[in-house]
Amino acid sequence: MKPTHRFIKVRCQGCKNEQNIFEGATTKVKCLVCDATLAEPKGGKADIKARVVEVLN
Repeated sequence: MKPTHRFIKVRCQGCKNEQNIFEGATTKVKCLVCDATLAEPKGGKADIKARVVEVLN
C-alpha cells in the first residue's frame, strides 16, 4: 500500500528559506527563519502557502 502523503521541500515567500515539511501536516507549519506560515491543516492534505521546490521520496 502506497502512503498518501509525502514530504516536500518548500521555499518561503518572504525570506527564500527552504525547508522540508509534511504534505499532510495537522498543525500550522511556520518558517524557521522568519516565522511566516508555510502550511495550514485543511482536512486531508495541508494548504501549502509556500512554493513547492521538490517532492521528496
